[in-house]
Amino acid sequence: MGFFERLRPKTPAAQAISVQTRRTPVLWETGLPAWGAECGMYDALRHKIPLIDAAIDRICRLVGGCHPQCEDPAAQKELEQFFQQVPAGPVCRGMENFLRGYLESLLTYGTAVGEIVLSGDGKEIAGLYQGDLRYISFQEGENPFQTQVLVAKENWGPQPVPFPELLLLCALNPKPGQLKGVSLLESLPFVCDILQKIYASIGENFQRVANLRYAVTYKPGEGALDQAGAKEIASTISREWADAMDAAKYGQIKDFVAVGDVDIKVIGADNRMIDSQVPVRQMLEQIVAKLGVPPFLLGLSWSTTERMSSQQADLLTSELESYRRLLEPVLLKICRVFLRLGGYGCEPSIRWENINLQDELELAQARLANLQADQLEQTLAAGKEQTQWNSGKA
Repeated sequence: MGFFERLRPKTPAAQAISVQTRRTPVLWETGLPAWGAECGMYDALRHKIPLIDAAIDRICRLVGGCHPQCEDPAAQKELEQFFQQVPAGPVCRGMENFLRGYLESLLTYGTAVGEIVLSGDGKEIAGLYQGDLRYISFQEGENPFQTQVLVAKENWGPQPVPFPELLLLCALNPKPGQLKGVSLLESLPFVCDILQKIYASIGENFQRVANLRYAVTYKPGEGALDQAGAKEIASTISREWADAMDAAKYGQIKDFVAVGDVDIKVIGADNRMIDSQVPVRQMLEQIVAKLGVPPFLLGLSWSTTERMSSQQADLLTSELESYRRLLEPVLLKICRVFLRLGGYGCEPSIRWENINLQDELELAQARLANLQADQLEQTLAAGKEQTQWNSGKA
């Protein structure tokens, strides 16, 4: 029995094909906590360091959209409509939404698991589902080139999915012999921990120094009246000072008047805030170097030259193209399943959009330069032939 014949249910009891990688309330304990904790650590990095979240979001946006292509015009029309309208979640539709979430999971966790969900009769694709990696486990398959995906099923513990052919599994730079990929944030927890400590200390210092607090000191004189009524005088000064400070909360300017030797100082005025610009930049440089996104795309106004910015843009373009090469087999598999279920035998291909307009301009200028060079060569060749013909005739 072939793959697509196996997908179409033959009996009424097997009409409903549920989502295989969907999260269930009951979880198993074997193998899950370490993987789930690792995913939670990477989520925490994105939540605590806005620069990391912004960089991953920029990468997912810059990868751009794509369009399917096939030789059959009827299949091409249905495939384009499928790319635009396929359900990719409870409120999202379109292949671009699914692809963005899939790539975000791939960059954050190093592994992405999606699923092609069939309709109840098994004759068409009902939607594309992205599995939650915290509730999915992996183990080796029957041969070294297979990976078995396990999902918790009620009280049965981790069970292999019944239709692994419908899964969309992708790994980012997996190490030799490993089933899971390497997260883009793998080496950043230590750097981010230092950066968080710096930010926390900055906040504490501002609470102590920037939030002004005053020390009002009354020094009694040598007279008997000052010595006897020092306590009452200090109490009166305290009430008047508190009244003057409370009036400022309501926009009223009230002077503080005291008699005697009264000294007023700002607590912590003699201390200096520690300059954190250098250590913070050092940590941010490590993060930016790991993520591969130019600083100017993240709002960092670091000094740079025009040539350096151009080289950084070229490096980013190569990074985005490598991510596209990882995603293209996933897209081709979705297209093949859609075409085979529709009865089409043609092979699909993926055409990506240009990353930015600057690339289009550079390509156009390169084509113009090539055309001008060809015309110049033709002119020189024609002139050389004319010279040889004239010399032969003479």
